[in-house]
Amino acid sequence: MPAPIDLRIGIDVGGTNTDAVVVDNNQRLLAQFKTPTTDDLGTGIHEAIAGVSSVLDAPLDRVTHVMLGTTHATNAILERRELLKTAVVRIGAPATLSIPPLLDWPDELRAAASAGEVIIPGGSEVSGDPIVPFERQELVRFLSEHAGTIEAAAITSVFSPVSAEHELEAEQVVREALGEIPMSLSHRIGALGLLERENACVLNSTLVGVARKIVTGLTGALERNGIDAVVYLTQNDGTLMGLDYVLRFPVLTIGSGPANSMRGAGYLTQETDALVVDVGGTSTDIGVLVNGFPRESAAAVNIGGVRTNFRMPDLNSIAVGGGTKIVQDGSGVKVGPESVGYRLVNEGLVFGGACPTLSDAAVDAGRADMGKRDLLADTSVDLARALRISDERVAVAVDQMKTTRGEARVIAVGGGSVVLPSELEGASDVLRPEHYDVANAIGAAIASVSGQVDKVFKLSGRTREEVTDEATTDARNEAISAGADPAAVEIVELEEVPMAYLTEPVIRIRAKAAGPLSVV
Repeated sequence: MPAPIDLRIGIDVGGTNTDAVVVDNNQRLLAQFKTPTTDDLGTGIHEAIAGVSSVLDAPLDRVTHVMLGTTHATNAILERRELLKTAVVRIGAPATLSIPPLLDWPDELRAAASAGEVIIPGGSEVSGDPIVPFERQELVRFLSEHAGTIEAAAITSVFSPVSAEHELEAEQVVREALGEIPMSLSHRIGALGLLERENACVLNSTLVGVARKIVTGLTGALERNGIDAVVYLTQNDGTLMGLDYVLRFPVLTIGSGPANSMRGAGYLTQETDALVVDVGGTSTDIGVLVNGFPRESAAAVNIGGVRTNFRMPDLNSIAVGGGTKIVQDGSGVKVGPESVGYRLVNEGLVFGGACPTLSDAAVDAGRADMGKRDLLADTSVDLARALRISDERVAVAVDQMKTTRGEARVIAVGGGSVVLPSELEGASDVLRPEHYDVANAIGAAIASVSGQVDKVFKLSGRTREEVTDEATTDARNEAISAGADPAAVEIVELEEVPMAYLTEPVIRIRAKAAGPLSVV
């Protein structure tokens, strides 16, 4: 018999703090700890685990599962660091020669991520029939020319969600030429839309090195603390994936931090449909809970200047946080976008520093209790005006996320949410749950596991029921591969989109499966 799930540690590594919580099998919060984020990932995780262990009234050998969410992959893209040099292979000549790969990428990101780009003949029609035959030798020549700089590969073919045959052939060519390097195939990552799917595929390959660092840092921290547990990372939709899955699809960790906060907010308030305002040290993310899960964006998502189309939470992010700088000059009061981040405890006025922040304004207004309020007596900055500007920006951002008229229920979470008012324009209620400041780590600890399929199926010789069954089966298998209990996986979303004006009948099906953690 497999051992039952006992205690779980949830960890969230943010730009300002690293949070850790412990929950039991009934999802009751037993302990929490917050520590400033460190420059290296492993040390901060170790300190968070050690800290939460010190306040836990239970032995560490009861910890059976550990879940972590992090913005490390996002930061690597934004900062153009730790990215693998990737061979960008598009199978789409002559149909796609007018727009080269990575054309709209920022120059510095393209230089950091690309080992060279090529477009070779091949690809399929939307019906699945080949446009032209796949040209193996052109790919062989390209790989030979760039072999010294290639650290990973990303392969994208026209309409590969319909037919992945040419991507699979190209994968075999790369394996024969370069061995077992990290490789991404676009049909496993993105949906329809060649350029967005190609971009997501390339980002995935460049982030494999970052994923390895995350996995190594986490497993090393657990080993230092003597914890032997099953380990997961959270992904963009607030669900979990195993470490092997992370190393194959690191791009799916982008957006996991806000997704965790939304799931944690729902858990703490028992709300399944609400707006969530997550305020950190640098920024505020506003998202929407639908049936207990983050609402996904229906539009293409821009990440670090790159347009992609894989699943991401629908977020509205603004530069309002606990560490947001306040500047006053002859033209008035300016709030942000700069932030002191994790340096707040050294640079904020109430902590003896010289930089006015929104946390100082919150203390001055009686919204927060931190540092020494009397240190604000000599400031000439209009903190009250700065707080009104902040409130207005949050209210506008919340209003932009509504899908219906009228007021909406808002849940305020995150360590920086102390800067928010008790009443917000456009909100019927502002809920401030207990343990709001570690909602992100709680969201990681309580997460389930999911899998998703978004494909175009040919209906020739097949019924709609047959292709729907295939899509739902593939979604279930994705969830099981990511660590879900095979006996408890359910289809939670199913969408069918008929595609008209084609010579052969086809249908696009999007299926999502989710289930609790597997205990094996």
